[in-house]
Amino acid sequence: MSVAAASLTDVVVRRSGRNILDSVSLEIAEGERWAVLGPNGAGKSTLVGLLSARMHPTAGTVEIIGEQLGKVDIFELRPMIGLASQELADTIPVEETAENVVVTAGYGVVGRWREQYDELDLERARTLLAAFGVGDLSTRMFGTLSTGERKRVLAARALMTDPELLLLDEPAAGLDLGGRESLVRTLGRLAKDPATPVTVLVTHHVEEIPPGYTHVVLLREGGVVAAGPIEDTLTSQNLTRTFGLPLVVEQRGDRYTARSLSLD
Repeated sequence: MSVAAASLTDVVVRRSGRNILDSVSLEIAEGERWAVLGPNGAGKSTLVGLLSARMHPTAGTVEIIGEQLGKVDIFELRPMIGLASQELADTIPVEETAENVVVTAGYGVVGRWREQYDELDLERARTLLAAFGVGDLSTRMFGTLSTGERKRVLAARALMTDPELLLLDEPAAGLDLGGRESLVRTLGRLAKDPATPVTVLVTHHVEEIPPGYTHVVLLREGGVVAAGPIEDTLTSQNLTRTFGLPLVVEQRGDRYTARSLSLD
């Protein structure tokens, strides 16, 4: 039996009297790559907050890498979790170089100050930047990078600590078609690499699911519509229930597309 990298049991997250997540149960096992889909307000970012140990549930239990939230020092847990999100990007000093953005993940900080890094750390940061196609930007300031370049730097940062769980919160948001396809191709190569940690990717669009992803969870209004192996779960019926309008899902090769069902 696979060991769970993350497990949620009857999880509720309540804010201002409203359930942001409501009775969510989910198990993510070793070797799996999960896509999380749903409309705005479905609870996707809240799910990432739980999985990244940056939020605690109001009720229910969350276990990450064998540790239960509320019973573990989150500052010891967080280095084992790689995270790339817009919320994180907004905290990074604009004058920080791309190389420093990546290497500072080793200390869990977003701005280089007095901490020391050896040459092996710096070399790993450069290697990761190169793997995401931005190796030539290592000395550029983060604030001067394009949206796509920032996304790639953040993805490289998320892998810096060799995490056991990788979280990618809307990595393709704001990218043009070329930038999206380039990033999806890179993430697809990572997904097929057995050395890549368990990965959870949040998106609004089925077209942004990289090749090699094995599972999907569909969220709507804080609840799970469906969850399981992608070939069984990412169906027209389930996507229609998730987004509240008639949709048709099509698979072409190892990619998915969705379109509105014509009512004419």
